Amino acid sequence: MRPAAVTAVPPADGLGGAGVLYELKLDGFRCVAFARGPDRPPFLQSRSGRDLAAEFPPIAAALARLPAGLVLDAELVAWRGGRFAFEELLRTRRDGAAEDVALGLVAFDLLALPGRDVRALPLADRRRLLLAALAEVPPPVQPVLATTDRAEALTWMEQLADTGVEGLVCKAAGSAYRPRGAGRVWVKYRRGDTVDATVRAVTGPPARPRAVVLELDDGRVLLSSPPLSPLQSRQVAELAAGRLGAPVHDPQYGDVRPLTVPLRAEVTVTGRPPTARFVRLRGD
Repeated sequence: MRPAAVTAVPPADGLGGAGVLYELKLDGFRCVAFARGPDRPPFLQSRSGRDLAAEFPPIAAALARLPAGLVLDAELVAWRGGRFAFEELLRTRRDGAAEDVALGLVAFDLLALPGRDVRALPLADRRRLLLAALAEVPPPVQPVLATTDRAEALTWMEQLADTGVEGLVCKAAGSAYRPRGAGRVWVKYRRGDTVDATVRAVTGPPARPRAVVLELDDGRVLLSSPPLSPLQSRQVAELAAGRLGAPVHDPQYGDVRPLTVPLRAEVTVTGRPPTARFVRLRGD
């Protein structure tokens, strides 16, 4: 389930009559974690369907200690110097975690217990089962901080802003888990004005892209502006490697290299006509 973006945190009755669960929105890789017991490797499924377990051994080892059949919807995060450090996830998957980087798997939903699919239960019930299932489990696996009190959630968001907390995910407490979409029963409020977009192509040399062609979720297609910074260009080049097709001429953007497998990115959209400023690739 993927929450829809909103510009304001909904009230307690804003997503239906059963109340709202407010969760901290963390900065990491969204994944579904399948614990399969000590004799089979766990499966850490990214949003694109890839298994991330081999790229994050400490998380895989922690999942291997959980009961077989436990399935968690979660965020894979990195922590460094008192802050969530998304960029460390990108480095870790390539070079291994640095000594001062802590990895974590923060679970915000429970999809299955051993021998039992619980997705049809209301979220409030799944939350209670999640807390019970992880009650004796030490870090790096832990439940997300959540509350049904909107004022408390807003206070958390402000107090924890310096740690890299992005905002809040707000969910109808009575919602079942629907694998084909959340609709408007899950929404996300992000501090600032970034939105998600799909990277469809890059301009410039593959090893040093100058800009990216972005498709917003509302269907608009924009070229990122200003040009990518050196750090952004390196990130795009690394994650786009192996996904670039042959160059083609776009009548609006000139010579571009389409991505055979799209990537997701955060962008800031401003102005009329709109301008899309590239922030970063999501990486997941």
